[in-house]
Amino acid sequence: MYLEHFGLARQPFRLTPDTALFFSGSERGAALEALKFTLEEGIGIVKVVGEIGTGKTMLCHMLANSLPRTTDVIYIINPSLPPIEMLVTIALEMNIPAQEHWPKAKLMQALMHQLLVKHAQNRQVILLIEEAQCVPIETLEEIRLLSNLETGQAKLLQIVLFGQPELDQHLSTPKIRQLQDRIHHQFYLKPFTKSDINHYLNHRLQASGYRGPGLFNQAATKAIQKYSKGLARKINLLADKAMLIAYANNRLSINSDDIRQAARDTKAQKTHWVALPWVMIGIMYLSLGVLLFNSLA
Repeated sequence: MYLEHFGLARQPFRLTPDTALFFSGSERGAALEALKFTLEEGIGIVKVVGEIGTGKTMLCHMLANSLPRTTDVIYIINPSLPPIEMLVTIALEMNIPAQEHWPKAKLMQALMHQLLVKHAQNRQVILLIEEAQCVPIETLEEIRLLSNLETGQAKLLQIVLFGQPELDQHLSTPKIRQLQDRIHHQFYLKPFTKSDINHYLNHRLQASGYRGPGLFNQAATKAIQKYSKGLARKINLLADKAMLIAYANNRLSINSDDIRQAARDTKAQKTHWVALPWVMIGIMYLSLGVLLFNSLA
């Protein structure tokens, strides 16, 4: 809606990950390079942890897109699966016609065979699991067993776990301590500082075609830091709404009032959605009361 107003070629602050707008600052670029190097070395299991909205999904997509063409990527976005379903899902991603009624031994044998075929073809197989804190403990144990599949020289399957801080608590469970011991590298994505936010905003704007003067002044950046807590997802939400507010007022700059208004609007929307179920329950009980009254009358 505001693209032409600001001279943009694309929307700079979409909530869905857009790898063309990847921000390499605040150690994101360094983490990406370290992940690529770690996977090239064939070490085994890697872990990436960050709060909600710190950019784990963006980093995951960037990693998948920047791997060599000789890499086969298995991408799991719904990890809350029991062990057999997880193994079947991985098998299907590898073009193995697996069924849930297969015994676990048969599934593991089929996976081992296919991984050996890929290895013979000089192809690397990498398993990326998002929201890894949701993986059941029993399933995590199966993932550990998968990481054991190897030849004398190399791991047949590389695994990267992307999760919230709860993943660390999950992995500290004594039952799966062996998995924790198999994690060779771990990366933590920290929230952005005020300086990071300023660079992040400018980077996304320029990558989207903006060529004008500074759009967000220092007060606006400070307000974004206050309301977003440095989380990329919240920064995107506030920046997008603030630009819409400026557009509605025919302005070409964003100030702190725009950010505060965007924050109030976001809070109001959350309150509305939280309150809505209770409103519906109230309506339901009121309707039942009217029906009961009518039946008694």
